[in-house]
Amino acid sequence: MSKYSESQIIEIEVRLRQAMLNLDVAELDAFIAPELIFTSYLGQLVSKQQDLPIHQPGILKFRALMPSERYNQLNEGFSIVSVQMHILDSYEGTEIDQHYRFTRV
Repeated sequence: MSKYSESQIIEIEVRLRQAMLNLDVAELDAFIAPELIFTSYLGQLVSKQQDLPIHQPGILKFRALMPSERYNQLNEGFSIVSVQMHILDSYEGTEIDQHYRFTRV
């Protein structure tokens, strides 16, 4: 079965959201695997090395990250989390109020 229980997965998701809200790049660095492949809402592929600098103060500022429609699937040796997120933030001064879906393994 998965290395983590469902309650541990939920706690990790909470910590990840807090790190994003607090612009805690060190915590994000610890959470994000070196081999990250992130697909942006524009369909662009982003690596960990490309993603972390965006979370530096001044570029991206999250005001709220509100999860809904969360699905956790525990498998042999890994888990899959899919969550819809209502995001209120600003990116380089442009205000954003959008719903996105994220899937993490």
